[in-house]
Amino acid sequence: MTGHTDRSEERRILELFSGATPAELNYLLLNVDLDALLGDVDDRVVGPDHLTELLELLCVKRAPELGLPVRAALITALQMGDTHALAERMVRALFLGLRGRELSGFKNLLDGRGNSHDLQQLLFHDVDDARIRQDILRHIHQEAAAAPSGENKVLSDIDDTFLANWKDTRYPSKTVYPGVLQFYRELDRGPGPIPGREGDLTFISARPQDPLGLIEDRTLATLREHGVGSAVMLSGAFTHLLGNSRIAAMKFENFSRYVQLYPEYGFVFTGDSGQGDVAFGERMLAEHPEAVRAVFIHDVVDTPEPVRMTWRGKRIFFFDTYVGAAVEAFEVGVIARDGVARVARAAQEDLGRVPFTSDTQRQARLVELERDLRRAEAVLQSLT
Repeated sequence: MTGHTDRSEERRILELFSGATPAELNYLLLNVDLDALLGDVDDRVVGPDHLTELLELLCVKRAPELGLPVRAALITALQMGDTHALAERMVRALFLGLRGRELSGFKNLLDGRGNSHDLQQLLFHDVDDARIRQDILRHIHQEAAAAPSGENKVLSDIDDTFLANWKDTRYPSKTVYPGVLQFYRELDRGPGPIPGREGDLTFISARPQDPLGLIEDRTLATLREHGVGSAVMLSGAFTHLLGNSRIAAMKFENFSRYVQLYPEYGFVFTGDSGQGDVAFGERMLAEHPEAVRAVFIHDVVDTPEPVRMTWRGKRIFFFDTYVGAAVEAFEVGVIARDGVARVARAAQEDLGRVPFTSDTQRQARLVELERDLRRAEAVLQSLT
């Protein structure tokens, strides 16, 4: 591959991959620059189609011998730049060769790469052939029916849900809300005694996506700087930035695609009361009542208690602190009892580090937290 790779060298590369043992093949593919490899091996107008031969060898003939990380690395290489027709067929082959839990693991690997090149980008943007996309989605749906995960994908808004950044003036700007990170962890762990797999957090935001994914990549980097580990980002569009109804519609369009990617999962969503999330949550529950377990709404507009109670009957739970959210989540059955205690401890510690601009502001937040801590204590004591 150094310098120009001619036909004889391409043939030698093919022979190396053909003759490798399964262990050698996985090692080679994990340690070679796959993007460069697929760029160096060519199909010719006159002469051998070595690229087609290589991709059929790796993605079809020997694919059953490949581990999931190698399959994911191949997808990454195929996804770079323009995803041509041959690459799309190979993407389909890699998906259709997996079943059940292996397929779920593969999808989660593709979504765990930490950038805008995620599963939704792959199947709804990079794959242009509608028939290939439908083949993959049909396979995902069939395998989900046979192997439900029993876990929930954790969806969350960002602004005024994860951190104060729009209407909420109760905290200093850009403050990560006390207890929110632990709340995400508990939703990810699930309600059972054995924790579910980590890494099911997905942010679904009105923030727009640009063609190169730069805004999305920067947002993911900012989330990591604020303590978020692995996460997926489902972005909005510039045309849907204005108006709560447009924001809710964009989020629901993203969610509708996401449900098709993970039909073996349930879903919980955390948003806020300031930017269309209530309408979005209501539509989620109306159109996917079996899949959506609950919607949690961080109240930043002082919603009256009677209104909150009306929404509660629809599985939309308003809260002021993440301790209050944890109590609601426990009562609806999506986090464990011990999780409530862990969120309570984290919220207390986090609140102590918030750089409030006045003692009045700090005291008001402390009163809110102490009220919800009493609710949590009452719930925990009633079950001992």
